[in-house]
Amino acid sequence: MINEEGRRFLEELKSGKVLEKPYLMNFFFILSFSDLKKFHFYYWFAYPVPHNLEISVEGISPISEHFTEAEVASLSTEYTRLDPHQKPYFLIHNKKLHTYHSKLSQVSENNCQEYYFAFADYINSGQHPKSQIKNYIIFLLHHCPFLGGKTLNFLLFFLDRKLSCCQSLIYKLTLPQCNSTIDDIIYGGGDNAWAGWEKNEKNKFAPRFSNMRTTMDPQILFEESVDLNLKLMKWRLLPDINLDKIKNAKCLLLGAGTLGCSVARNLLGWGVRNINFVDNSTVSYSNPVRQHLFTYEDAVKSKPKAEAAAESLHKIFPSINSQGHQFTIPMPGHNVGESTVESVKKSVEDLEKLIQEHDIVFLLTDSRESRWLPTLLGIFHNKIVINVALGFDTYLIMRYGRKDIEDNVKEVQTHSAFKRISGNELGCYFCNDVTAPGNSLKDRTLDQQCTVTRPGVSSIAGALSVELTVSLLQHEEGINAPAFYKTGPQHEMNFTDDQGGVLGILPHSIRGFLSSFMHVLPATPKYNQCIACSSIVLEEYKAKGFAFLLETFNSNNYLENLTGLSKLFADSNYADVLELSDEEWEN
Repeated sequence: MINEEGRRFLEELKSGKVLEKPYLMNFFFILSFSDLKKFHFYYWFAYPVPHNLEISVEGISPISEHFTEAEVASLSTEYTRLDPHQKPYFLIHNKKLHTYHSKLSQVSENNCQEYYFAFADYINSGQHPKSQIKNYIIFLLHHCPFLGGKTLNFLLFFLDRKLSCCQSLIYKLTLPQCNSTIDDIIYGGGDNAWAGWEKNEKNKFAPRFSNMRTTMDPQILFEESVDLNLKLMKWRLLPDINLDKIKNAKCLLLGAGTLGCSVARNLLGWGVRNINFVDNSTVSYSNPVRQHLFTYEDAVKSKPKAEAAAESLHKIFPSINSQGHQFTIPMPGHNVGESTVESVKKSVEDLEKLIQEHDIVFLLTDSRESRWLPTLLGIFHNKIVINVALGFDTYLIMRYGRKDIEDNVKEVQTHSAFKRISGNELGCYFCNDVTAPGNSLKDRTLDQQCTVTRPGVSSIAGALSVELTVSLLQHEEGINAPAFYKTGPQHEMNFTDDQGGVLGILPHSIRGFLSSFMHVLPATPKYNQCIACSSIVLEEYKAKGFAFLLETFNSNNYLENLTGLSKLFADSNYADVLELSDEEWEN
């Protein structure tokens, strides 16, 4: 191929076309292959030049040794005025510097030493002139055979950004003898007379490779645009925020319903790349209008919610890592028969494996008892657990504390209006309960089993839960971040920056009331007889594993007996409890 291109150049040279358009001496061709699916491009340049042409370099010197500063400046000016087609190759008379010759008619055997045979260097080649000088010499020998065997001056002309040619070099070259025609010089060594394949970045004769995914793949461009929106936040407002920590967080959403959809969309907004779902139900006709990851088609096909939610996230953001897992979370009070023991055991194993693989666990299920096992496992494996629960016009968002076997609850006085609870001493969803969770769906009609809330409650709670999570990730203590609660009048409040994080205050829980559009931020310590996070429950699970869970599922009283709640309840002397009105109490 390179020999064919060389022959084509010779034909143009002999026809006089190159004399009219000297830039044709700078010809090249390229072999390329495009993998358009991956946006991978392979290319190989070739700059054909005569392989057998031998040139003797007698010397190299800077232009300043041949011309004065004024003459160099004049050469620069004259070059800028030259016809663009003549700029690659031209002649300079050593006395008439202002005169540029685009043709060779004035060059003779007697005056050839008076000329500089100039060629443009666009990349400042330095001591190594570009290979196209061989084509220039073939061109000269064809039109001026008398130049063969002579030593001539060649000007490697380089014009810098200041439009000065002071960095140009003068080469003193001895040309080969041309006894007959240039064909004898070129093809004297055989048919393979042309060379010029470019070496790759490994200095081998092979194609180069360019990965253009980052500039051409729509998915990559989409991903960069999403990240840019968050980076603007960092550059303009929050220079200390760690976006990579948010981006790389692995989130497990237990529940792909109204809350799950809302939480997932808000996580996407923060650039989270790993979101997985667990749910046991399918999309029904009432879901799509409130659960905005689902469509009418999903309801018609009764798609599993977890699977449909993951597919929807992929449609919104193709770079997301999202999967749906369909199984039922085993619950206390929901008896496990002999025929279902193995399937329940597998569900427990699957759930525990998923929790271990993720950094953050969101509890978004629609019953109290379905949150017990994830609460236990999340705290047992020291994961960030965010619990979200809804009422008709109320909502609760709560972060759990870190596992602390000693159950040593402490409150540190930090200000007259605040008290502090360390991160490893924060309570869970069940710490305020005095009874074990039971089967809340038992003996309920179908309409009573549905969660009934005002439509905006889930969006508000979902957004707040994600914002709480992001604030926790940005806190220097992470899951161990403390919480504060108010103990004094409003006018005494003076919450300082060191009590919060990059994004501000970090509460233990958020309770919202849509009827009054009000929030309260209570913080509660661990209860040493909690049915989910107390040391006795965690140690029992560590010792017995699934056997402990199975007994919990089949008995309503097991957890109460284990933690001592039954004894506490029995020891209470209800005969001493008096019912008083507010007025009677004040009196």
